[in-house]
Amino acid sequence: MDIYLVGGAVRDQLLDLPIKDRDWVVVGATPEAMLAQGFRQVGADFPVFLHPQTHEEYAMARTERKQGHGYHGFTVYSSPDVTLEEDLKRRDLTINAMAQAEDGEIIDPFGGRQDLQDRLLRHVSEAFAEDPLRILRAARFAARFAPQGFTIHPDTLQLMQTMTDAGEVGHLVPERVWQELQRALHETSPVTFFEVLHSCGALAELLPEVAQQPERQQALNALQQLHQNLPDANTAQRVAAVLLPLPSPQASNRAALLKAPKACQELATLACTLRGSPCLNNTDSKNDLPEQLLETLDAADAWRRPERLQEALQLLRVTLPLQNGPDLPLQQRALQQLADSAQAAAGVRAKTLLAQGYRGPELGQAMDQFRLETIRNVIQKH
Repeated sequence: MDIYLVGGAVRDQLLDLPIKDRDWVVVGATPEAMLAQGFRQVGADFPVFLHPQTHEEYAMARTERKQGHGYHGFTVYSSPDVTLEEDLKRRDLTINAMAQAEDGEIIDPFGGRQDLQDRLLRHVSEAFAEDPLRILRAARFAARFAPQGFTIHPDTLQLMQTMTDAGEVGHLVPERVWQELQRALHETSPVTFFEVLHSCGALAELLPEVAQQPERQQALNALQQLHQNLPDANTAQRVAAVLLPLPSPQASNRAALLKAPKACQELATLACTLRGSPCLNNTDSKNDLPEQLLETLDAADAWRRPERLQEALQLLRVTLPLQNGPDLPLQQRALQQLADSAQAAAGVRAKTLLAQGYRGPELGQAMDQFRLETIRNVIQKH
């Protein structure tokens, strides 16, 4: 048997980047031979084995044939007679279709090394079109390598457009879309991911609410501001930034359709609710501002979920306004009032009021009244 290092490890080594994971392909072996050497089989659809010491994955060389729609519709053929080139040919991009032999030789049958030099993301073969998930993967690699000058080859982008026009994106299950989206949001240029999807028409299929202007530009501006000014922003904040131009019900619905975790859905809903709240937009009048602030904080569940509120406020500080205009100082001031009001009013404790004799409905009314007075004091200081 012959063993080769393949895929991302070879690519990153040639780019002088840190190697995170190593994948291996075994040519000329049988499952019995792998097991005899102490490997443990883990693959259900095709033979994948874990190394007895390193626990890295070793996959037997294989080919795939399209049998249906989506990324599930494949039959896999794995046998000792499958060659290394046949295995590499089924991969997505040429820069991911290189191998390294045990003596260090780079095997590059599809020009991946030249594409690295030319800073091109190019599909290996027409088999790229058989798996719509590769549209998202290509966009994600573009997001990762955009700062190094990589772009998608025009032929590959055209193929992605053809796949989208054929309805292939609609066959992707939300869970796989979410996996790619989540990873893309943390790449070095996450905005590029959405720009690529828009350029091939896939964004309208996956995120129709933000695919058209002005929502698209507002969403990308918000994501870019968040990525630049809050590089450690978590996934929930990044999802919320993309959905921020939407009314709260639409953002909530889209986050749920994406199968985003509950924390992402809740933060997107809250951020959009806060963005549209009167206390951040009616900046010319202070007559009913204390009541508006208290109502907003109550609706945000600020007293029980202060951490979530802080995440939303952190997001809004770096993304408001969604477009340039004269309201920026007023909005930022109103946002600070909301943050200060939340912090001050959180100091009103039920325990203290209980000690003063408040009980039942009177306790709730007293909590509201003391919070309201606290917020009025905050506004006066502003």
